[in-house]
Amino acid sequence: MKKTSLIIAMVMSIPLFAQNNEKGDRKSNEIMKEFTAKTESYASFMTEFTYKMENEEAGIDESKEGELMVEGDKYNLKIAGQEVISDGKTIWTYIEDADEVQINSAEEGEDAITPNNLLTAYNKDYKSKFVKEDFVYGTSAYIIDLTPNEGKTFFKVRLTLDKDKLEILEISIFDKNGSTYSYVIGKFVPNVEIPEGLFTFDASKYPDVDVVDMR
Repeated sequence: MKKTSLIIAMVMSIPLFAQNNEKGDRKSNEIMKEFTAKTESYASFMTEFTYKMENEEAGIDESKEGELMVEGDKYNLKIAGQEVISDGKTIWTYIEDADEVQINSAEEGEDAITPNNLLTAYNKDYKSKFVKEDFVYGTSAYIIDLTPNEGKTFFKVRLTLDKDKLEILEISIFDKNGSTYSYVIGKFVPNVEIPEGLFTFDASKYPDVDVVDMR
């Protein structure tokens, strides 16, 4: 689930990259600053997306539909027969086919993949670059690359942002092993009402579930 956790963090925290004006070019920083201010105003959000994983050399071309709801460090992700739930302290991963739930502690420390520490880490660890303005997904869009300074398994993150709405249209992560992980946003709704209990796993709904506590 490491890659899934990374993407959850990316989706929640990429809008807050590159706020340091000494990092990257002026145009990308101006766009990201405005994008950040808008995104930080959201109390919660829901997004429906298509996940794509491609590796030409390995002959991999996968596509899956997913849905993510976020409120602060809490999230609920549904994708490919799995539901990943976190209340910010504990992560439950329910695997439907196996009728199994894996329980992990949310990671802590500087290297943890959580929204809060990504807010500061990406400011100092990434450089932004304005690539171009393009017409994609039926609208005008900004294309911005974020390059990590060091210590990452990927060498670039590409953001495609709706120019007028300043919302994410696509996130692409370019891994050093030749894989590209893309998340195309089909629907984005800010400040959604969060159903009660969404961010905890209710074992009573799954009486025969096999619990694997990995804490």
